[in-house]
Amino acid sequence: MPWPSWEQAGVACLVSVIAWLVLRWLPPSRVGDAILPAFREFALISGLYGIWRLARMLPITHESGALDRAREIDHLQRLLHLPTEISMQHFVVNHEWLARFVNAYYAIVHVPALIAFLVWAFVRHRDLYPHWRNGLVAVTAGCLLIRFIRVAPPRFVDELGFVDLSSRFGLGVYGDVGTGVSDQFAAMPSIHVGWAAVVALGTFAMASGWWRWLVLLHLPVTVFVVAATGHHWWLDGIVAVALMAAGLVIDSRVRGRRAARRTSEVTVEV
Repeated sequence: MPWPSWEQAGVACLVSVIAWLVLRWLPPSRVGDAILPAFREFALISGLYGIWRLARMLPITHESGALDRAREIDHLQRLLHLPTEISMQHFVVNHEWLARFVNAYYAIVHVPALIAFLVWAFVRHRDLYPHWRNGLVAVTAGCLLIRFIRVAPPRFVDELGFVDLSSRFGLGVYGDVGTGVSDQFAAMPSIHVGWAAVVALGTFAMASGWWRWLVLLHLPVTVFVVAATGHHWWLDGIVAVALMAAGLVIDSRVRGRRAARRTSEVTVEV
């Protein structure tokens, strides 16, 4: 099933904005007050999604320096004594069920998981939702900007000997370089890991039940999956998590300053 296009996202955003304006114009009602924030948030998310799709479709087809940067990342990771991605793949390839699992997890899970998280957080934790949504915006925007620095994934470095699991088991998500919803030479940072961090850490921070520990596993599982499939380097995930963390810190500071300003204004009035 293809992802919604930027045109479809734009229509959804426009319809949501119109619905929001109409509800604002109508006399207040219990139903209107309940769904008004939903239309506003859906307009924001669909608008951002449309921008993301447009940015991903920019004609960045050059491969200049991508393989050299990939080899430099591999060299740095070896200096840091990180486990090699190819060792992770050798492990899963020796267990076909696990190879099928990581291949399917990479292709299928991360978008539905993010959508489910956003809906759950908006409905159940409206006060905390904007903080994590802004973290999502930060990591996604960072990934789009850094994409202009071309970096090849591990499986493109021939001497490492990766197997293309999507060719063996299906569920391929990549097209030609610089086209489609996913870009072959945009390995740094890993948007899979960035989105998984928002879902896992956001759920853990907001929920209180035992199941939040289960959702927390989504992050390390995704990190393992992107390495074992050869789609990303460890550092791709580390940078993505750092982008999300930076977004959350900035959001917290902005909110803190706004709260302090409001407090000072109230004090002056009194």
